[in-house]
Amino acid sequence: MKVDIFDFHLPEELIAQTPLESRSDSRLMVLDKVTGAIKHEIFKNIKGYFQKGDCLVLNDTKVLPARLYGAKKDTGAKIEILLLKQLDGDKWETLAKPAKRIKVGTEIDFGDGLLTAVCTGEAEHGGRLLEFKYNGIFYELLEQLGEMPLPPYIKEQLEDRDRYQTVFAKERGSAAAPTAGLHFTEELLDEIREIGVNIAFITLHVGLGTFRPVSVDDVQEHDMHSEFYIVSEGTAKLLNETRRNGGRIITVGTTSTRTLETVASEHNGQFAASSGWTSIFIYPGYEFKAIDGMITNFHLPKSTLIMLVSALAGRENVLHAYETAVRERYRFFSFGDAMLIL
Repeated sequence: MKVDIFDFHLPEELIAQTPLESRSDSRLMVLDKVTGAIKHEIFKNIKGYFQKGDCLVLNDTKVLPARLYGAKKDTGAKIEILLLKQLDGDKWETLAKPAKRIKVGTEIDFGDGLLTAVCTGEAEHGGRLLEFKYNGIFYELLEQLGEMPLPPYIKEQLEDRDRYQTVFAKERGSAAAPTAGLHFTEELLDEIREIGVNIAFITLHVGLGTFRPVSVDDVQEHDMHSEFYIVSEGTAKLLNETRRNGGRIITVGTTSTRTLETVASEHNGQFAASSGWTSIFIYPGYEFKAIDGMITNFHLPKSTLIMLVSALAGRENVLHAYETAVRERYRFFSFGDAMLIL
């Protein structure tokens, strides 16, 4: 199938470099997925678009301080490592820079030897398989030595690491934040519950493969990295009850969407407690089985994320919405503004 690449011109000044002081003060575009009609709101007013009996689904993954700076043991050459995926025990798939300096058997020191690693293999796209050695608790050392893996267009580290975490982050394991969830505060979630909206949590550990642009002519040739997800029995039960009672299932972010669509695809449109790896790629022509609406940020041109949004709301509707967002000076990407698609 020929890809209709979703491309547009994005002025660089619309790329949000820093988060707003208040999470829920970001702007919100409300897009009708059927008519393409657009409304402009402030995010804190999103609760006015929910109804009693709806279910809001959040991804409770927690971002690791996954960027490590070290040196080769033999030469002292500086090495940058980004943890992507825990494979087994202390073995991780990573991105390495410069990758060409790291061969199988290369040893790397971090924090003057507090943490060491040896390269056990190579992976695609400059990846390296590393096995770590240390005394103590790995995640405590990571908190001490690591940096938050902010996207490359954000030039400075955050003074407050928690600004790149959702307020409901719980299950550590992501290499990037599920950024649609960054707009929520505990107070706003409480207000949403008071309306009679149920809130459910899934876990999907976000890998960087999600953000790789589509660069092939045939969409079926695009290689989506797999990511680990968990749907609990309680969440599955709540989602099935929502569907039976006529409520809407509204996901927060493309990560929650892909998780629910993976599970529903494997269980005849129903939800069940499950966990595993998903590499689902949703693009125009996909028939949604799990969700009725979605909250998302404004994404990169040519990305798989914007293709998922187009699959839900229609390419022409989304193209018009993005043209409007540029004209109205919405803020784009991780710390940018939000869109509600219903």
